Amino acid sequence: MKRNTTFTRFTTSIILAVLIIAMVVGCSKSDRTTLTMGSWRPDDTAEMNALLAEYKKTNPGVEIRFRPTNPPDYNAALRLQLEGGIGPDLIYTRAHAIGQELYSEGFLGDCSDIPGLIENFLPSSLEPWQIPNGGPIFAVPFTAVSHGVYYNKSIFQKERLSVPQTWEEFLLTCEVLSARGYTPLANGVADEWDIFEAFLSILPNFAGGKEERIKFENGTRRLNDPAFIAAFQAMADIAKFLPRGYEAVTYNDSQVLFNTQQAVMFIDGSWTIGVYAGVDFEWGVFAPPPPRGRQQVVLMHPDIAITYNRATQYPEESRNFLTWLASPEGAATAAAALPVGFFPMINLPINIEDPHAREFLALSEGKETDLRFVYSALMYIYAPMNQAVIQVMEGYLTPRQAAAAMELEAARHR
Repeated sequence: MKRNTTFTRFTTSIILAVLIIAMVVGCSKSDRTTLTMGSWRPDDTAEMNALLAEYKKTNPGVEIRFRPTNPPDYNAALRLQLEGGIGPDLIYTRAHAIGQELYSEGFLGDCSDIPGLIENFLPSSLEPWQIPNGGPIFAVPFTAVSHGVYYNKSIFQKERLSVPQTWEEFLLTCEVLSARGYTPLANGVADEWDIFEAFLSILPNFAGGKEERIKFENGTRRLNDPAFIAAFQAMADIAKFLPRGYEAVTYNDSQVLFNTQQAVMFIDGSWTIGVYAGVDFEWGVFAPPPPRGRQQVVLMHPDIAITYNRATQYPEESRNFLTWLASPEGAATAAAALPVGFFPMINLPINIEDPHAREFLALSEGKETDLRFVYSALMYIYAPMNQAVIQVMEGYLTPRQAAAAMELEAARHR
């Protein structure tokens, strides 16, 4: 009997030990939460992983895995994921119409009560991710990007050229460079989206800033008015200054052409600043100049906000990350980790160390700024307008025909 009692006690001890170990293991597993973050920026994987690693230091129980998608596929892929119930927990969110649509369909969470959101962001920064007329805010603003003209300072100095102050001077500068054997502009049209970004960067100088954009959106102004025809004409005018065979020149090709000094200028965005780190020539940026007599408007686009999936299994952990992102600590950490040329939107002092990034930011000082023309309410015209720009540059449409086609497209949606 004593022998059996000892055996029983021994067996009970083992069972208790196993149970305790199982409980400890179970608790440790349940204490670790893995979130996924969807994005259209695979180029930023290293930087975002560094940012998320910093977050994990103060939140060791949460791991966030960055899972980007090829940019042109992101909108469609995200929608399929959300509709299939397999969307990421945290989501890069487009501004205005695209984000508003996903929120209205029940896919995105309401961030209106995220601590720090109202206090640390200007209303103008929140508006791109807010349902109109004071509705819910569905994302935390993350970064903005600027648009400009990269130029080779070394060649400008050698050829005694100044930064053009008007569009007419810009065309003259291109003429001079071309006559002296240079390729003035690195832009191509093979990837399509990037030449449309160039068009959007010059468009406010012809069509006007926010107040005028709203008139186009509500139909008070028409897309075939003289300003729009002039903007299309501007793209036709620069076509002859693009690289030979520009129809087949990709976005990557354009970067290489500028990087290797085979082209003198490149109309592009601040997101490519880092591509030219360490080149063996001096370069700078200037804002696309307006036509003579027009006011300059600089494109500063609210680009990225982050929200949470309304169907996530981890709403608390997801919202905690967004709260951190909306805090001074989170914003400062993001600013240090983000790729050069992506500017935090939080309304707090943020140190920007890179001189070229500061140069980009300086373009908008004292100037009117606006977002990309189609993003607020005209996204239905994105694809046809993109094609119209290319067709004008390739000579298949006149600027007047392109503007008329855009007005017909808009009329169908009014």
